[in-house]
Amino acid sequence: MDFTFDGKISKPVLENYLSRAVTAAGLYESDTLEDDLRVLQKIGAKFLGRASGVWYMEEPDEEHFEKSRLLAERVHEMDPEIILQACVFEMVVERMEEVEIPLPVLRAFGQKEERRHFRLEDTLFPGEPKDFLHQREGKDKNGGIPDLSRTEAAMWFYYRATRYIDCGYEALHMGQVHLYTANDHGMVKTAELFDKIRKYAAIHGRRHKVLMDAHTHGVSIRGKLLFDYHAMPFTRVALLEEEGQKLVLVREGFSEGGVNPDGWSAEAMPYLMEYDNWGGRVVEDPEKLTRQELAARDWWGYDQIAWFANQPEEERNRFLEYTYRWTEISNVNAYFEVPFRRMLSDAWIETERADNGCRDIQHFYQCNRKSPACPMGFSQEDIICRIWGQGHSLREKAGNPPLVFDHGAREVYDEKTGYKLPERVVVYGSFQPYVGAVRDDSNSEVTRMYYVGNNTYVLSVVIPFPGEYNFGVSTYGTLSATYSTDRFPRSGSGHRGIFRTEKENAAVRFTYEFMGEGVKVEVFND
Repeated sequence: MDFTFDGKISKPVLENYLSRAVTAAGLYESDTLEDDLRVLQKIGAKFLGRASGVWYMEEPDEEHFEKSRLLAERVHEMDPEIILQACVFEMVVERMEEVEIPLPVLRAFGQKEERRHFRLEDTLFPGEPKDFLHQREGKDKNGGIPDLSRTEAAMWFYYRATRYIDCGYEALHMGQVHLYTANDHGMVKTAELFDKIRKYAAIHGRRHKVLMDAHTHGVSIRGKLLFDYHAMPFTRVALLEEEGQKLVLVREGFSEGGVNPDGWSAEAMPYLMEYDNWGGRVVEDPEKLTRQELAARDWWGYDQIAWFANQPEEERNRFLEYTYRWTEISNVNAYFEVPFRRMLSDAWIETERADNGCRDIQHFYQCNRKSPACPMGFSQEDIICRIWGQGHSLREKAGNPPLVFDHGAREVYDEKTGYKLPERVVVYGSFQPYVGAVRDDSNSEVTRMYYVGNNTYVLSVVIPFPGEYNFGVSTYGTLSATYSTDRFPRSGSGHRGIFRTEKENAAVRFTYEFMGEGVKVEVFND
């Protein structure tokens, strides 16, 4: 794959990087860095998401940036093509007032050139909107969400972004952009800030370019996109039909299209999907909840990465492959940012160390093979190699249409008869809970089929467990005329076809030709 760029990055090269992306959160402070580098080289990672960045300021800024610089230097010694991403989050704290504003930052915003420090009060939202102020003990945690419409906040963002660029980072994750831009209507000032950051990178960046993303489906200003690509966490539905804490993924919106900051256009911009974290455990006493109550609390009472890390190794391996295959067919513009290193917060895991046999607390998920070099690794580097080795053949064979929000068939008529084709066609049955829908729901939007032309509708899904499932197809949700095994419609909910999956994580593609020969079902086990 081509990983060459300078100044601008083409869509194919960007997609190559995203297809080899891992979440490497806080890698700058890893105490197993030598083994981390071994794994990164083994799996062929090219994009290290969240490799640096702070939420709270728990150490002096200069120490943080020096650690960040040393990591980038070490990684680029191993592979100069790798992109490291840093984070500029939607959080400012009182300790920012220890940082003197560099004169170039003041100059970039037309401010008086003087020796002064950042001021927390001038970055926060006036009026203290609910949940926008986070009062804590200690200067390293007391603060809140910055208001990017205020110059002080914009300077803080610019300062941090340019420091990371100076450290060798070529990508910036800008957090939850829709929170800190609440007072910047139309994101006019945000666009100005990002333009400043990009101009800085064009001069000072390793390859004269910085890639910017955020947790967003996209921001388009008169057809021009604010971000180079987009990023978002997965969405889940708990699966009560299986024992244990099983869940399935469901389609997550779409990625806005338009003109990329580098000038090329796409109907939908490429984007990354990741296992997110927001605190580890989200319930204090899970044993006091019923199974149904626990299932309704995020990911069975955890954030995403914490749920994943707390599963047995066999289940983690299955779910990694499931997520990869699900992303390949459900969102063909998306790429799975594989978990490499991620904080577990208060969902830490107690395990036996591989170096001395003692029990210890592991606060981070690490995909490394458990060994004396990474004493509490989760041993998943081989499954990452295997799923990346699958390439995009499944996406090419069974991927759903790129614009997942557009099901088509509006004002479409059969060429021979003039008969208007149905706009809503739904495939339903016993398989639906396994793709995040309600069983036997002929009105489900989750299993609504896409019109692809020539009187034909399709939908691809991933079934995580082997088994026998039934299905039917309904037009406009009615059960007055349902289709399955032949061209004749039946009335009622009982008429079903059958399909079987022999392996875990099988992709299933339904094809229905209106006024045709019934429903075709293809199963892709590999």
